[in-house]
Amino acid sequence: MNARASGAEIFFTTRGRGPTCLVPSSIGTTPYEHQMPAALDDRVRLVFVDLRGSGRSTGSVADLTFEVLAEDLEAVRRAVGVERVAVLGHSALGSLAFEYACRRPESVSHLVLVGGSATGDMGELQERSRAFFEANAAPERKQKLADNLARLPPGAPPGAAVLAQTPMRFYDADFDGSKAFEGALVKPEVIPYLLGKLLPGWDAAVAARSLRAPALIAHGRHDYVVPWTLWEDVVPKLPAATLRLFEKSGHQPFLEEPEAFADALATFLR
Repeated sequence: MNARASGAEIFFTTRGRGPTCLVPSSIGTTPYEHQMPAALDDRVRLVFVDLRGSGRSTGSVADLTFEVLAEDLEAVRRAVGVERVAVLGHSALGSLAFEYACRRPESVSHLVLVGGSATGDMGELQERSRAFFEANAAPERKQKLADNLARLPPGAPPGAAVLAQTPMRFYDADFDGSKAFEGALVKPEVIPYLLGKLLPGWDAAVAARSLRAPALIAHGRHDYVVPWTLWEDVVPKLPAATLRLFEKSGHQPFLEEPEAFADALATFLR
């Protein structure tokens, strides 16, 4: 389905029933459709949304600002016929979900960040990630990462590099994450624009001044890519926030602990 926005057609799919939760994606809707727990289907209506210029949405990602994003998600909200929605942002898209909630408080009932960063400064994030991994990862996990990176051929594509980082991204350091991204529609300009143009300078502590919706900050204890510790000083500044750690998860707790994640999300939305 498509929602008409200014300068773009925003593609989305729906699944399940219950309170409506928008799930934006920059790699096509299919990976998140596969990864979100089936246990949610009788409890939450998930609406998977391609950002403009990504996946099957039209328009240019270069036109995407936080305000344009808010208008695009509002178009989807109207298209699915509800007055208020929750919004769930995973990883870097957590910042976008946060901004939508801040900019449209009348439309957003709940904010959910899964493996999201509290900063848009990629340099700071990478430094915090390295320090957290060094301080907390077991020696066996560190060795697996070193071995994986050593096997990468020169000029390996980004997808291969991500899979090599499995010991940083999953509780199970040998997890086969390749199937999780089957069906992805990756446009090479999207991620560089988000990380290099849109997000630098974004700070959750500053954005929190405008937030009105209750927030669920969901993190895997073993997420070494975006450490949960980034939120320690930020959560107290949010109006109503819960930091939930999943003890046997990394960057994608909805994939590694699906039942526990489904329970946490459904309970929060109630």
